[in-house]
Amino acid sequence: MHTAPNRFEPAVVSRLMWRLMPFLFLLYIVAYLDRINMSFAVLQMRGQLSLSERVIGRAGGMFFVGYFFFQVPSTLVVEKFGVRRWISALMILWGVTSCLMIFVRGPLSFYTMRFLLGAAEAGFFPGMILYMKRWFPASARALAVAWFMTANPLAGVVGSPISGALLGLHGAGLSGWQWMFLIEGLPAILLGVAVFLTLSENPHDADWLKPDERAWLLEKLEGERQAEPAVAQGDFWNVLLSPRIWLLSIVYFGVSTTMYGTTLWLPSVIHVISGLGYFWTSMVNVLPFLATVVVMVLVGMRSDRTGERRWHTAIPAFTAAAGLVVAGYGHSTIVVVAGIGVGLAFAEGMCGPFWAMATSKMAGLSAAAGIAVVNSLANLGGYFGPDIIGIFRTANGGFRGGLLAIAAVLIVSGTVALLLGAQPERSAASS
Repeated sequence: MHTAPNRFEPAVVSRLMWRLMPFLFLLYIVAYLDRINMSFAVLQMRGQLSLSERVIGRAGGMFFVGYFFFQVPSTLVVEKFGVRRWISALMILWGVTSCLMIFVRGPLSFYTMRFLLGAAEAGFFPGMILYMKRWFPASARALAVAWFMTANPLAGVVGSPISGALLGLHGAGLSGWQWMFLIEGLPAILLGVAVFLTLSENPHDADWLKPDERAWLLEKLEGERQAEPAVAQGDFWNVLLSPRIWLLSIVYFGVSTTMYGTTLWLPSVIHVISGLGYFWTSMVNVLPFLATVVVMVLVGMRSDRTGERRWHTAIPAFTAAAGLVVAGYGHSTIVVVAGIGVGLAFAEGMCGPFWAMATSKMAGLSAAAGIAVVNSLANLGGYFGPDIIGIFRTANGGFRGGLLAIAAVLIVSGTVALLLGAQPERSAASS
């Protein structure tokens, strides 16, 4: 490196944060809202369509079956054709699919539409992680990912009261849950057009950076790329068979299991335990998501400041597990919601340091493939989490068994993070 990082880095990172992150953040809020608004829809769909608890849990998980099968090919298309064009197409497609959820009439159509929504969204998240790797120096990447992923809980903060209110909207032959899907699917379509028109593909296109700042950033990123071990470009099978990739997938499996298991069922938990109506259920539902925003940012900041990743991934996993155990044995609304809030907040708090650790030794096409494989395998937890709670709900009507099962998964994830981080880091494609 010839430039002085202490002179340029703070200004460049700050400019990247302010210029890129608000828009990327908005995209992810919309993406996450379109996958979790089902948690409110089922409050009405359960009775109107005669859906069992097991059907609801399985439908929640079917999203991730489509996600699993289409993620790697979709992500490789991102690498080949560029973020702007492909993410734009995906957002329009999943926005239309979300709107078409109004035609669900029973279990089969419910499963089918959720599968198609997962397939449409499959390339979005790994594409965004790859995009941030192309723009942010490694020293700022955990915080950038943490800020980006706070869109998950903030989608709950923003979307919960909106979804709860839309359930009360009836007319034109549509029930509240149908209006909710229709209205909340439209922003993805509009933002898909905005992505195509406005998003810069890479730092070479960033005319909003000063010339010396852009030169420093390009040199910094190129230096980091060259420092990464050489990998056989396009050797997908090396990536797929890499032990490191599978261990990373186990770690992130705990995140997705908790994230989607608790998110899908949280409104139902609150509704059953408290007896509140739709709107006030939605307002209580906001609280765990607010806590999650704070935890994610603080963990990401501390991980970047110290440069430490594995303990910043493992400790939140163990803390989240403890919170879910407390929730499983709680009887009051306050204890249960607080326990689930701790579980959700600290599970998602793993994301920033985890992705900084996961992408630190990925380069070129192997980065796209590695991110996609980790995310697709791990997000099968998005099937397991909702379904395991649905199984226990069907068996005994309670939430305890499902929450304890998810807590056990988190303990495994934290343990593997410690074992993985203790090993010398190698390329994602090495075996």
